[in-house]
Amino acid sequence: MVPRMTHRMGGRCGRVTAALALSAAAGVAAQQQPGLVERVDVSRVLIDVRVVGDEGEAVTGLEPDDFEVRIGGEPVEVESALWLGADEPDRPSVASTGFSAVLAPRDRRQLVVFFVQKSLEADRALGLLRLLQDSDRLLAGVGPDDRVAVVSFEHHFRIWLDFTADLDRAREVLAWDVMHEDPRVLEPQADPSIVAGIDQAAGRGIWQVEDALRRLGEALEPLPGSKSVVLIGYGFDTGWTRYDRALDALDAARAAVFSLDATQADYHTFEHALRDVSHHTGGLFLPTFHHPRRAIERVANAVGGRYVLFTVAPDLEPGSHSIDVGVPRGVGRVLARSTYVH
Repeated sequence: MVPRMTHRMGGRCGRVTAALALSAAAGVAAQQQPGLVERVDVSRVLIDVRVVGDEGEAVTGLEPDDFEVRIGGEPVEVESALWLGADEPDRPSVASTGFSAVLAPRDRRQLVVFFVQKSLEADRALGLLRLLQDSDRLLAGVGPDDRVAVVSFEHHFRIWLDFTADLDRAREVLAWDVMHEDPRVLEPQADPSIVAGIDQAAGRGIWQVEDALRRLGEALEPLPGSKSVVLIGYGFDTGWTRYDRALDALDAARAAVFSLDATQADYHTFEHALRDVSHHTGGLFLPTFHHPRRAIERVANAVGGRYVLFTVAPDLEPGSHSIDVGVPRGVGRVLARSTYVH
């Protein structure tokens, strides 16, 4: 038996269920009348998974049989594993059973939100400036079909750039506007749009960063496909109900959080929140004090590609159940969200 590296995460309320309706016609002999058409509803779980190497580089070429998945402790079959990445064309794995075909083109692209937790305190502002001025590297993991948005939180939630394919504009906003300007007035656009779910006026009434993350998750949930939130900041307190609600909203939106800790210190208490939100949503936490460019590159590499797994939902009691995803030992580190809600 091949030893496996397994990703095990705690029981936060997430919603990762995809219900796929499959229709099949009953076969009949040639001499019989045409048979009845039956509809069989089969519940399946959709899981976004990233497998990364030591430097955060995406591990590609894995097939459905390479993944070992348990939901609520029960082993489930991986029926399809679709690789979606900026560096390779979209393709289902060779052993795919075809369920990946239900994903429309807009479901296959990725929505990437850069969330800047702004501060002018010296030990934070310096780190923020170093990271934001390296916007070319921050955007390196964005593919040609992906869409990028930029938001921030200081004293309230601000939206700088709604989803766009204009990476040049995104570089300008990250490298200069967020720290030095006021955001332009943005009108809701055709999907995908953050402003359609939470406009700038509503953002001025959001006074806590946890509430900003929750509202962001709620705005992202109805949009198709998986999402990556690159959180560039210094952290917050996890000891509040509003933090749990933020995790629930991010899970429901299929939003993995990749945290770049901008604080210029080897350790600080607020970093636990950055670690926790990344851990539970299937992202990465990276400090940037000593090696900021290496941290940026690891996040960009991880954001750049993912697998979408389809598994049959096991017969479990209603409630929240853990998701464990494993790959053969030595292949890489598995990043996946934590829970399935039945």
